[in-house]
Amino acid sequence: MKTEIFAITPPFTQLNTPYPATAYIKGFLNTKNISTTQADLGIEVILELFSKKGLQNLFSHTERSRSVDNRKPKSDNAKRILALQDEYLKTIDAVIAFLQGKNPTLALQICSDDFLPQASRFSQLEELDWAFGAMGTQDKAKHLATLYLEDISDYIVECIDENFGFSRYAERLGRSANSFDELYNALLQEPTYIDHILISVLKEKIETVQPKLFLISVPFPGNLYSAFRCAQWIKTNHPEIIISMGGGFPNTELRSLSDARVFEFFDYITLDDGELPIELLYQNITHPIPVEAHFYKRTFLLENGKVVYRNDAFRNDYKQADVGTPDYTGLLLDKYISVIEIVNPMHRMWSDGRWNKLTMAHGCYWGKCTFCDISLDYIKVYEPVAAKLIVDRIEDLYAKTGQNGFHFVDEAAPPALMREVALEIIRRRLAVTWWTNIRFEKSFSQDLCLLLKASGCIAVSGGLEVASDRLLKLIDKGVTVEQVARVTRNFTEAGIMVHAYLMYGYPTQTVQETVDSLEMVRQLFEVGILQSGFWHQFAMTAHSPVGMYPEKFGVVKDTEVIGTFANNDINYTDKTGIDHNKFSFGLKKSLFNFMHGICFDYELQDWFDFKIPRTKIPADFIEKALTDGDHFNTKPTAKVVWIGGKPSADYFTKSKKGNTWEMASLTFHDKKETFTIQTNKKEGEWLAAILNQISISNEKVFTFQDVKADFEQELENFELFWYSKPINTLREYGLLVL
Repeated sequence: MKTEIFAITPPFTQLNTPYPATAYIKGFLNTKNISTTQADLGIEVILELFSKKGLQNLFSHTERSRSVDNRKPKSDNAKRILALQDEYLKTIDAVIAFLQGKNPTLALQICSDDFLPQASRFSQLEELDWAFGAMGTQDKAKHLATLYLEDISDYIVECIDENFGFSRYAERLGRSANSFDELYNALLQEPTYIDHILISVLKEKIETVQPKLFLISVPFPGNLYSAFRCAQWIKTNHPEIIISMGGGFPNTELRSLSDARVFEFFDYITLDDGELPIELLYQNITHPIPVEAHFYKRTFLLENGKVVYRNDAFRNDYKQADVGTPDYTGLLLDKYISVIEIVNPMHRMWSDGRWNKLTMAHGCYWGKCTFCDISLDYIKVYEPVAAKLIVDRIEDLYAKTGQNGFHFVDEAAPPALMREVALEIIRRRLAVTWWTNIRFEKSFSQDLCLLLKASGCIAVSGGLEVASDRLLKLIDKGVTVEQVARVTRNFTEAGIMVHAYLMYGYPTQTVQETVDSLEMVRQLFEVGILQSGFWHQFAMTAHSPVGMYPEKFGVVKDTEVIGTFANNDINYTDKTGIDHNKFSFGLKKSLFNFMHGICFDYELQDWFDFKIPRTKIPADFIEKALTDGDHFNTKPTAKVVWIGGKPSADYFTKSKKGNTWEMASLTFHDKKETFTIQTNKKEGEWLAAILNQISISNEKVFTFQDVKADFEQELENFELFWYSKPINTLREYGLLVL
């Protein structure tokens, strides 16, 4: 099965779905007829490790190690797991199959309380009983099975490899690694137990694929060490294979790389969009042209013992319309593991279920947030994809993977494009489920949210960041707290779950502003317009406006020294002198409770073990923002769309006090009920005709002005009719103004 290119994601990212970088690259290379194989070594190593044979080897290794080194103490928890090893060996394959969706009837056994061996992770169950009480059997079983796997993971960390984690490996070596020394020294040590499993999987793949070019995608710090281990093994055993690294980690961290030792492992490191850089590497490798004729796009390599950055190709990057549809062929789509780790509805979506990853637009259409890496191409270069092409890709992936769930991984999906995609999905009568990241724009009116829901949108996540208008302005977020409240209300009322990214510790943020932000968040949950959230502590990065111009934001870099390896996270001193770390526990604990609809009556002081000031936010601030009126005015250019069905019409004569007039009765059937509206005959005939013209199934788009003009050709008082009871009823059932 020789192929030209082999692309991998090294351990570990997600258990439930593949990270999409290799699928994007394979989709592009398909358009160039370059044969490409891909693999997610993370899930393959997990499946080797978490199997009956894998656990037998694991427990045997532990016992051998213990006989050699009796000095290392084992915790009571580790001793318990080792003592119960037969129970783990008996259950592991069945549990993995259940989490892969292949053994659903096992849920009853798992929930019976005497099937799974239980160690320390199960001690959480009592306090989580209230949270999982309403769960169905399948979900509860998933959570119990997840605790079971986490117990085994704890055992691995304590007894086998302290660097192990389900979604990261040796992350410490990749995070803020200004110097390559620590990682390099780790790579000179004997491979770890996990490394041996990784290398055995990689060896089999390489012998089968026999590629000319080996691509390693490194999205996160937790993939970096394993990426180098893979490259190290290839260099030692297959020096003829060319190795290149790309992905999110080098894109943000390695832009000032100068340590030549990195190229003992890699031949090339490419930055930003990978399509053209990889195509040029492939051409250089496969075409017999002199080295001096080689051209590169955003590529680091070694020349005369020095690290050089080459960007001398004159060709422009490919347009998003030309990069092809992501191709997941070769990834073990039926073997990913869906888990339910914590009681957070959005985090659950990240870890439960298989999602096809797609992008509506390259980069960010806003591109101004001062904490964000807006100077880098992956944010800065904004290029939307045509809605029809996006939905073509949805249909293509649905057909090839059998999965109708889509996660649009945009920095922030543009509202106008989301509208067009939703219209196209409904027009093609596709049954899909999708979610994405947004900005809380005022464009998200009630009608747009209803349209998104009708197309299959189930959730959005967006940055509220710091719930303070002063800081939102400093961040250049382009929203206010009141606006966020109205938008989250619109999504919630449409039945779309809303997750908010929350931030604390932003430069110049005062203690009072942190307390007030918490009060804003409390109120958003209390009125029921936010369902999920997560607090992140501000981190200063080299490619954000704060990192590039710290003096404008009241912070001072601790050092101006640029490291020879990774350079992104910047240590700094906030001139306010506030220790923002101390707020972490209280903010997260309060949020956990708010997400479950409790503790709204607690004083904010109750969440902290140090004195905080009282909030200055009125107790009804959010409630008032929601009742102050909706400012989403109807524009003449707004699209008017009917997403309901065709009505049946009956006409009859009505009499009163000797007067008679003709009436129309229009009957509609939606998915849940049948309803009828009545108008006079002329208005009824016009309404039936216009609904047919503005139906979602038609390509022609009518604006509000078009509808008004059409009405006024034969009838009078459009505004009076538009705000009448019959139209108000239709507005509830799918007459949308977008």
